[in-house]
Amino acid sequence: MEERIDTPEEFSLLKRAKSFAHAGRGVLLFIRTTHNAWLHVLALFVVVALGIYFSLSTLEWALIVLAAGFVFVAEAFNTAIEIDIDLTSPEYHPYARDTKDVAAGAVLLAALTALVIGLLVFMPHLVTLLN
Repeated sequence: MEERIDTPEEFSLLKRAKSFAHAGRGVLLFIRTTHNAWLHVLALFVVVALGIYFSLSTLEWALIVLAAGFVFVAEAFNTAIEIDIDLTSPEYHPYARDTKDVAAGAVLLAALTALVIGLLVFMPHLVTLLN
């Protein structure tokens, strides 16, 4: 019988722990180096404060968490793409510019989606407050 060369490696708790450590390092690097992420964090603090003030329902909180997560994930992917493009294409190239612009556009789409979700969640509370 022929030996398979694509045999998966054994499960290792140590390797999983190292994977989490690398991921945690990536999140810290992302937050420390991405100025737009700081703006997203600030916006999230405002949204959380409003959510507490208006006593959002579980469903409303779930929508807020999903929207915020969507924006952070998009921004993190954008940052990873920018790092890679800067490494692989240090000289100006129109495709590198296009790649960065499309990735940034994805963040914009995520942020606009989050804004719409925020409006859908908070508008009824604001209207009630103003009446």
